[in-house]
Amino acid sequence: MRYFIVSRIDRDEAVAFAGSLAGGLRKAGHTVIFESDTADTLKLDGGVSFDDLPGQADVVVAVGGDGTVLRAVSKMQVQIPVIGVNWGEVGFLADLERGHALDFLASLKPGFPVEKRMRLSFESDHGPIGDALNEALIVTSRPAKMLRFSIIIDGEVAETFRADGIILSTPTGSTAYAMSAGGPIVDPWIDGVLVVPLAPYMLSSRPHIISTDRQIEIHLESTKPANLVIDGVEVEPLGFSGSIRVSRSTEPSLFIKSERTFFEKVEQKLRRL
Repeated sequence: MRYFIVSRIDRDEAVAFAGSLAGGLRKAGHTVIFESDTADTLKLDGGVSFDDLPGQADVVVAVGGDGTVLRAVSKMQVQIPVIGVNWGEVGFLADLERGHALDFLASLKPGFPVEKRMRLSFESDHGPIGDALNEALIVTSRPAKMLRFSIIIDGEVAETFRADGIILSTPTGSTAYAMSAGGPIVDPWIDGVLVVPLAPYMLSSRPHIISTDRQIEIHLESTKPANLVIDGVEVEPLGFSGSIRVSRSTEPSLFIKSERTFFEKVEQKLRRL
């Protein structure tokens, strides 16, 4: 098996673990390459960028928290099965704990089970913006300023409201920012968009789950400039008004199945914090 290891580089312990994990996998007969920044931090030559990754790896191993996994997925031009080793706070997307990671990865065989996770694509009047595995957030560029939104479904205005922002989440992202903002936990097997108003002015403004088979559009009208933030990393200025079209991405992310199910992780990582 060919492994591509990317680590968070702001924690020396995580980078050192990535290096020792690579040594264990090589000893077990596997091929390992490092992502460029990870290799540089380890002072190794031969790091590979995400742009040059296609065709060089069977598995992407992300050592870090959810942010490391999200970054890896967003940077892959062609999705390769990914699995995370938790070195963060909660690490809901990182299925493996560090004490079990080497045994699990070393035992992987070709044909390992993979779960597809829907991503969302966002497009403005100017063209495609990007894809999200967790969520996109529309907020003002200045804190604590309200925006006005209209949710348009199949060409009809379903709701208009004022709020500090709006979260457009995948089912995978329902356990992230959307949950913190009062949204429900959604089974990742469901193909839907979770729309969660952020601090809405009216009590009647509640979260929606909308099928991705529908045409979904979010219209923004504001006296303050707003930004679209994708998975907490990519920022797209939206200005004072405009429309964002939301659809199912043509290329889902691929997660290697571990021994823990989604609902086991909800119980172990969210209810027992």
